Amino acid sequence: MQSIHESVFIADGAQLYGCIEIGEGSSVWPNVVMRAEAQSIRVGRYTNLQDFVMVHIGYGDPTVIGDFCSITHHTTIHGCRIEDYCLIGINAVIMDRAVIGAGSIVAGGAMVTEDSVFAPGSIIAGVPAQKISERDCARANRLNAWQYHHNAQGYLRHDHRVWDGPEYAKWLAEIETEIETDRDLERLGG
Repeated sequence: MQSIHESVFIADGAQLYGCIEIGEGSSVWPNVVMRAEAQSIRVGRYTNLQDFVMVHIGYGDPTVIGDFCSITHHTTIHGCRIEDYCLIGINAVIMDRAVIGAGSIVAGGAMVTEDSVFAPGSIIAGVPAQKISERDCARANRLNAWQYHHNAQGYLRHDHRVWDGPEYAKWLAEIETEIETDRDLERLGG
């Protein structure tokens, strides 16, 4: 069973199987694979799964990804929980029952092992991954998610250059101002 909001952009070549829920305004980019043969995969609102991301469940563990997350290229997400406003770097791996706290960043290439739990606002890096710093990156991570949402809206119109030119610069300045005061969330009702 799949429950995918009508506003979600799903690129050609993405493959989704099993029990998957994807919230409003999210995007699934080329060559993403999502498989939920048992348990389920839940992706929140305005989250992007970038090219070549693999999302799978653990046999006993669902995969949950919050709102306004960016799961970047070639990342593997497996039976874990990623809270709201996180950015998961290129080629990172997050394994079963791991928890990434809200507003965190996982560095590219990091290997988050099973049962690892990181508090909100963690900067996580290494193999195996460890917290190397603390900083609430929720607003910066939301900006990244908004940019991908904006890009997805362009792709839906077959415009593959929406991150270029004066219109984009104007939009970017407006959304940055909204994010500074959390007006971007108020606009969405929370």
